[in-house]
Formats: sequence, C-alpha cells, structure tokens
Amino acid sequence: MVTAIREFLFSDTINSMQKPLIISPSNPLIKQARALRQKKARNESGLFLVEGIHHVGEVVEAGWEVEEILYAPGVLTSPFAHDLISRFSFKPQPVTAQVMESLADKDNPQGIIAIVRQKKSQFKDIKPFTRAVALVSPQDPGNVGTILRTMDAVGADLLLLLDGGVELYHPTVVRASMGTLFWKPVIQTTFSDFLSWSRTGNVQLVGASAKADVDYQTLVLQIPWALVLGSEQKGLSPEQAAACDLTVSLPMQGRVSSLNLAVAAGVLLYHLGR
Repeated sequence: MVTAIREFLFSDTINSMQKPLIISPSNPLIKQARALRQKKARNESGLFLVEGIHHVGEVVEAGWEVEEILYAPGVLTSPFAHDLISRFSFKPQPVTAQVMESLADKDNPQGIIAIVRQKKSQFKDIKPFTRAVALVSPQDPGNVGTILRTMDAVGADLLLLLDGGVELYHPTVVRASMGTLFWKPVIQTTFSDFLSWSRTGNVQLVGASAKADVDYQTLVLQIPWALVLGSEQKGLSPEQAAACDLTVSLPMQGRVSSLNLAVAAGVLLYHLGR
C-alpha cells in the first residue's frame, strides 16, 4: 500500500498527463525491453539497455538517442532522478516496482532503465587524438568496461576492439564502464584494418607481451600512440606482437606469470600517460 501511494504521488508530480502505469511483466514493451538482455535482440534491433540513475544520466548528458525511459515511481526517489525524468521531450513510461525488478540486471534496482540506440563509430569519425587502447578479441565484458573507465581517468581518447570478442553493448560492459562508454569513441574492426589505419596516421603501436624485453618504465613514446593488448587467454600472437613498433612487459616477482587484462591496462596507462 505504501509503495502504491508513493507511486501515485510521485507520478503526479512528474506529469499529470503521463502514460498509464504498466503493471504486468507480460506487457509488450516490457517483453521487448527484457529481450534486450540477449545479444541476438540487441543485434537485430540496434538497441541496448542502460540501467541505474548515474548511467541513464550519463547517456542523456552525452546526447545519445534514447528510445524509451522506464521508471518505477515508488523506487525512484532522488531529486536528481526527478529532474532527469522531467527533462525528456517525450513522456517516460511508469512501471510498478515489481515490473522493474523483472527487468533489472541486478538486485535492488534503482528504478530507472533507458532503451538506447547503439552507435557504430568508424575510422572516419575519429578526431585527432594522443592516446588510444586496442584490445584484441577480449573475452570478459567486465574487463572492457573497466578499461573504458580507466581510460577516462587517465585521459586516453579512443578504444578499438579488434577481431571480435566481447560485444560492446553487453550489459556488463555498460555497467562496468560507469558511463564512460557514452563519452569515448569505440571502433570495432579487424587487426589488419587497424594496422593499416595506424600506419597511415603514424600511430606508434605499443604491444604488451610477457615475452617482451623492454621494461615499461623506460619508455619515451611518440604522439599519437596506441597500447595494444591481447586476449585474456592467449595474449598477442607472435604475428600481432611483431606488427607493433615495440612491445613492453610488466615485471613479475611472484609465482604468477600475468595480470588480469584490466589491471595490466591500468598499470600501463597510468605510466605511459604521464
């Protein structure tokens, strides 16, 4: 009863002419949104989900095309969230707390989800940059999102995803990026096309390899440069490492032979980006 009263009062403050409250998880719009948890639906529709107050605020601030906003009035209580709902030119869709729980990707949802149009960046869209990261066939979406977040922290400009691997709009990538996905251009391409582009633009390629004989702490790089990292399981192939202008290693003093991909990227980006 308390939740129902809060939903009524909050919805009245948003818009007296708002859309009817969706109460059924079987509603067609809810079923469409839930389907976007799956890669096939995201690929076919060109849409993806953005969940949570901070993430939705970032995607709106970054100017991405938002197709629909779903919110649970009884859950969404912060002043920032109230203001965010009121900023849309269209009427956001209210749903019950139970419907929101059926959509959410995690426990205790914050009460707001956006359905957003994907972006497909190409080489011709890239503005002048100084520092980039290229990941070859990454397999862990959490790593990709974390690397985007680290890139933002150190001021790196561009992410390139090479030869497949993680899908860019996987919910874990979106969540782990903490909104930086919406501000950093991401190019999805092949290693060979990436190599051609880097040669044309005089981009110095710095490969990370456990077999490299150059200590990362001794490097002085030219601008622009791109840090190239292989997949979590295989790293860079001998051919990919040879295609880089130089390769660097991280010293290992214990029993482990390598670091987590996102951790290695963070260490290198913080040093190389000084």
